[in-house]
Amino acid sequence: MARYFLEVRYDGLAFHGSQVQGETPTVQLAINKALSTLLRTEIASFGASRTDEGVHALCNFYHFDTEQELTSNFVYKMNAILQPQIAVNKMYMANDPELNCRFAATGRQYRYRLYWHKDPFKFQRAYFFPYHIDRQLLNEAATILPEYTHFESFSKRNTQSRTFICTLTDSHWEEHRDELHYVVRGNRFLRGMVRGLVGTQLQVARGKMSIAEFRQVIEAKDCTLADFSVPGFGLYLEDISYPVGALTEIKN
Repeated sequence: MARYFLEVRYDGLAFHGSQVQGETPTVQLAINKALSTLLRTEIASFGASRTDEGVHALCNFYHFDTEQELTSNFVYKMNAILQPQIAVNKMYMANDPELNCRFAATGRQYRYRLYWHKDPFKFQRAYFFPYHIDRQLLNEAATILPEYTHFESFSKRNTQSRTFICTLTDSHWEEHRDELHYVVRGNRFLRGMVRGLVGTQLQVARGKMSIAEFRQVIEAKDCTLADFSVPGFGLYLEDISYPVGALTEIKN
């Protein structure tokens, strides 16, 4: 039995989140159906990171097990039957057949995109935010976050997480022409965490919350104090990393 990892990208607007929810259209359900069709047996995949409805992914991973030996043309076959809003980028074999794509990941990176000039081509691909913000305060709020490891204030309720401890290795804002991007990298993320971080930082940048109050929100461990109101379609899961040598890419 071999374990394969699929690296996928998808348009989050086409799905009701990534995780299987019965027959509700989700990313994982689409992958399971495609795998089962091609391998002619029931296949259940396992995801590396759960994304909410509307959240996009440039890179997410799903692993599955099969006794069949797969070659590089399996990626072509998967893409041929998957719907247009989802694509398999690459396929890997796990060098350890017990390697779990969720728990073995060493880092994840998200990007949240804002724009301030109305643009129909960015509609639901980034968050239209035509308000004055203080960039200096925004940057200061972002640099504070890696000082902390407990993020219960930025976790939505009804989470399955057993711990709220996360290690952030990067947290900053970037300018991209008429867009502003928040980039955050960490070993793990909680349910709704990135959107909570973005929304609450924007409260600081608009003068509705001071830096001292921002720290108080973090330290309060109370999710009712954070702002989760920014929409999912501005958020992109853009990278997941694994230990060096854990995966072998299946190429031509």
